[in-house]
Amino acid sequence: MFRAQATDGAARAGLVGTARGEVVTPCFMPVGTRGALRLMSAADLDLLRPQVVLANTYHLMLRPGAEVVAALGGLPGFTGWPGHFLTDSGGFQVMSLPSRVDDDGVDFRSSYDGSWRRLTPESAVAVQQLLGADIQMVLDVCTELPAGREVLEQAGERTLAWAARARDAHPGGGQQLFGIVQGGTEVDLRAAYARSLSALGFDGYGIGGLAVGEPPAAFVSALAATLPELPADRPRYLMGVGDPWSVVVAIGLGVDMFDCVLPTRLGRHGTALTSEGKLAVKAARYALDDSPVDRSCPCPVCARHSRAYLRHLYNVGEPTAGRLVSLHNVAWLLRLCDEARQAVVGHRFAAFAEQVAAVWAPAGAPAWPAEPEGPARGPVRCAEGPAGND
Repeated sequence: MFRAQATDGAARAGLVGTARGEVVTPCFMPVGTRGALRLMSAADLDLLRPQVVLANTYHLMLRPGAEVVAALGGLPGFTGWPGHFLTDSGGFQVMSLPSRVDDDGVDFRSSYDGSWRRLTPESAVAVQQLLGADIQMVLDVCTELPAGREVLEQAGERTLAWAARARDAHPGGGQQLFGIVQGGTEVDLRAAYARSLSALGFDGYGIGGLAVGEPPAAFVSALAATLPELPADRPRYLMGVGDPWSVVVAIGLGVDMFDCVLPTRLGRHGTALTSEGKLAVKAARYALDDSPVDRSCPCPVCARHSRAYLRHLYNVGEPTAGRLVSLHNVAWLLRLCDEARQAVVGHRFAAFAEQVAAVWAPAGAPAWPAEPEGPARGPVRCAEGPAGND
């Protein structure tokens, strides 16, 4: 269940209740594909204090196996981090990996040994039960964009049918089950599938298949068509989205939860998120710069290390560089959602959104809160690579 504590227009700040506690929203969920954020430990999670960590069903069912994770205490016991976990069902891998989809389910080719493995709506539920996630997602069909209407309709209808089967197979027992809305950028399909999914009755609702290269205005329009059709007393989760502009725009439209590999992927490759935009830490101009990555950031990395030092670590191939900037990036996105929450509570969200957009809006992005059309490429989904891996 979702309990709103404050609203400002469609934006909302609230609490998501789970069997193990409450999740404060809006919240960004960093991605620990195989049970760990890349280059980070459970102790780092203790320091960062995310509300939820996302783990990947596809990867964990292959290595080490869901039964192994279950035998070792589920994801909290296995990873040593006692916080909330959400598991993605594998729907993104339908799009990003060699796969064969039929009405019953999907066959994937393993990225580890090349063998074919099958997931159905029912087996995806069973695997996630073994993993011990607090929130699990139904198996869905995520399509690349652009896609023809017939392709989107087939994917949307299959996703709805699979959602009903997952709901019927889900045993409860404290784990929540979220449905997923598909429909590409067709606003009528988005609205219709959101209504149909809502009628099935889930603990929360994911919005999939966006930020995969569509124009910014189409991204906004698809979200704006979806959200009013979802129950107000359930959390809304925009899947695979973590660039600052998209996050803040989505919060303004009524989204509560986000996940993305963006902060750790950028960190490994030498890019930091800052209040002034992206910062290429490896650039020569920072060789003597004793300032922190972001002067306004209170994270432990900014409190201790200079741009010059981090640049040096990258240039000598020291893995610590990627770890430190990844820590900063995750902390930065977590704080962005905290600031959005405070803006909602303080009834100043529009001004906050304009501030973020002034730095982070992509080319062709609609001005807040208008939604003009534009042909430019939109925000890129924080895809987990060709094998769903980060």
